[in-house]
Amino acid sequence: MRKIYVIGIGAGDPDHLTLQAAKAIGRTDVFFLLDKGETKQSLIDLRERLIRGYSHPRKRIVEGRDPDRDRTPADYTGTIADWRTRRSQVIEGLIDEHLGDGEIGAILVWGDPSLYDSTIAILEEILARGATTFEYEVIPGISSVSALAAKHRIALNRVGRPFQVTTGRRLAEGWPDGVDDVVVMLDAQQAFTAYPDAEIYWGAYVSTEDEILASGRVADVADEIVTTRTAARERHGWIMDTYLLRRSAPPQA
Repeated sequence: MRKIYVIGIGAGDPDHLTLQAAKAIGRTDVFFLLDKGETKQSLIDLRERLIRGYSHPRKRIVEGRDPDRDRTPADYTGTIADWRTRRSQVIEGLIDEHLGDGEIGAILVWGDPSLYDSTIAILEEILARGATTFEYEVIPGISSVSALAAKHRIALNRVGRPFQVTTGRRLAEGWPDGVDDVVVMLDAQQAFTAYPDAEIYWGAYVSTEDEILASGRVADVADEIVTTRTAARERHGWIMDTYLLRRSAPPQA
């Protein structure tokens, strides 16, 4: 039976690789990489650096082209489902062509495979079609959320209070009910600007050489974050940012 590791490699710092992940890389025969284009070459570069550092000499690296998708769709859910299916077809083709019986393959996932990543769902979609068989194991990694909190030296939750992880799209619809601490990912529209009295702990390219951090009352730092984010995205061709938005909790009875 073929096996695939889904390996979380952390938010960008090579030192974030766990011992479990390093051992899995060392056991892998075939690494599957999806090329996201020249603007995201740094994402490929980190993966290749980790492969060189921890893999065995006989390993193979195969690449496929990551399908394009509409970044501003009218039907967000449908667009993502279509993109995920097209992506699963690319990965399935790579597995069928390059992974032999009894071999181990690996997909190196930015951050943690269980937090805002589609790899697990893609592998389940491949298995559900029934034409390609394998078993797989998920190895956790340090997410950008954990790395952000560490960089700002904060805890994500407060005593006795929950927090929620959501997207900029959802935050733009309103502050989530029942929480005062909201971690936001995938916010292309800077939805935090609608909450000037909240505190924000923001970071882009967290744990990489290009890391940018900012924090403070939204009313005081929003313009700085928006300007910095725009300039960074133009410079790199892409941006990966995350933030914690925190408002004052109501007094406890």
